[in-house]
Amino acid sequence: MQSQQAQASEAVIEAKGLDLTFATADGPVQALRDVTLTIRRGDFVSFIGPSGCGKTTFLRCIAGLEQPTGGTLTVNGMTPDAARRSRAYGYVFQAAGLYPWRTIAGNIRLPLEIMGFPRAEQQARVDRVLKLVELEGFGRKYPWQLSGGMQQRASIARALAFDADLLLMDEPFGALDEIVRDRLNEELLKLWAATGKTIGFVTHSIPEAVYLSTKIVVMSPRPGRITDVIDSPLPRERPLDIRDSREFIEIAQRVREGLRAGHVED
Repeated sequence: MQSQQAQASEAVIEAKGLDLTFATADGPVQALRDVTLTIRRGDFVSFIGPSGCGKTTFLRCIAGLEQPTGGTLTVNGMTPDAARRSRAYGYVFQAAGLYPWRTIAGNIRLPLEIMGFPRAEQQARVDRVLKLVELEGFGRKYPWQLSGGMQQRASIARALAFDADLLLMDEPFGALDEIVRDRLNEELLKLWAATGKTIGFVTHSIPEAVYLSTKIVVMSPRPGRITDVIDSPLPRERPLDIRDSREFIEIAQRVREGLRAGHVED
């Protein structure tokens, strides 16, 4: 019991005083300022804020795709670059980014091929993640033969294929209609429950952030600062109609207040 509790409280991502300033032709642009945040194993953390506030930039820092200019950031106790080289995370982008000349199974298999997994294990992993995202029977289809929602599920399956404990998702459902988005939100919660992964999720949707998350990080306009961190009291098993509950509405209101506070401070 003690070891399980210790594992649950383990910090996967630790940011302290994080700054990032880009050099541009028009002068320096500060994207992040003094970001301090701890994400623990098994958390589902959503980042919400106005466009250009640094949500995606922070996610890219975690992934080692951007280099902070101040402060410290660790992923599994390592630098983000070391974590990237050790394949500590899967990354799901805004667009599915599937190669049209590869089948769905072939797209999912690609990172496994690059990593040198044996062919038999590649197939076993592809079959397992196709089942996880409810795409069994679609492995031989091509991306253009699938709906947008199914393509995003295939993109998630690709990120899950090498079984990293951390999943980073950059507004993966933003371009989908509300009905499909609701369905994928439900499926993502089931997937999270089934895998126990730690998830960092960028969104512009207040209902989506509240519905999915154990922790909601509210960010200000650029330079991105954290204006509020909300630990959700909602149960981990959440039917869609929980969005009509008083608790849900109160959390959504606190998110709105945090977003307004960021604009006032700016």
